[in-house]
Amino acid sequence: MSRPLRELKPDHTYHVTVRCNNRRFNLSRKLCREVFIHAIRRAKQKYEFHLYGLCMMSNHVHYLIEPARHEDLPRIMHWLNGYSAMCFNRMLKRTGHFWEQRYHSSAFPTNDRKRALNTLRYIHANPRVAGVTRSFIYRYSNYGIYAKLSDDRLTTWHPAFLELGDTLEKCASRYRWFCLKYRSQKKAGGRRTHWGRRMLPESPGRSRSQHYERAGQLTFGPLRGRLATSLQL
Repeated sequence: MSRPLRELKPDHTYHVTVRCNNRRFNLSRKLCREVFIHAIRRAKQKYEFHLYGLCMMSNHVHYLIEPARHEDLPRIMHWLNGYSAMCFNRMLKRTGHFWEQRYHSSAFPTNDRKRALNTLRYIHANPRVAGVTRSFIYRYSNYGIYAKLSDDRLTTWHPAFLELGDTLEKCASRYRWFCLKYRSQKKAGGRRTHWGRRMLPESPGRSRSQHYERAGQLTFGPLRGRLATSLQL
């Protein structure tokens, strides 16, 4: 059975989801997160695209991106998945597929403000729904780039976010309020899973304010030392 063709259109934003092979928790290690951020930086050097949303969970990753050329989406994902898999397999001394062979993507017009904000909020809500955090504050997403107006040198604010107010502070405040109103959809059967809490629990003894200062920054520096040498980065 042939695969359905991807919907690739100009001036569209894409919600992309990539899962680890067999849904294993291969991204639970902090070092893997750092390597993955490095891979995204390399991808942005090689291809031109806006990264609007990002959330790294233990066994999958959500992106909200807009390629400069809509036909480049498969090339971007093929390179990013291939390069990161190579790095992970070398680092973890493993073989075989790291990612599922086909990523999922859905497209909508970039000027669809409602769809953009709802999708961005859904991406940032993933850790909370999984039980990893009690709020949207999460180190391995770019929620803090929107909520705190910080800069990770990866994220571009989505135009829909910039239309929330006449100042950046108002945009951030209104986006925080918009996220607080989020209610997750119940899964079939009414069951909710909390595997994320077991895999990445909140750090004990850290206050909410301390956690907030570190959340959503994605400010990992360049990889150095033996790891960088072994990966030939």
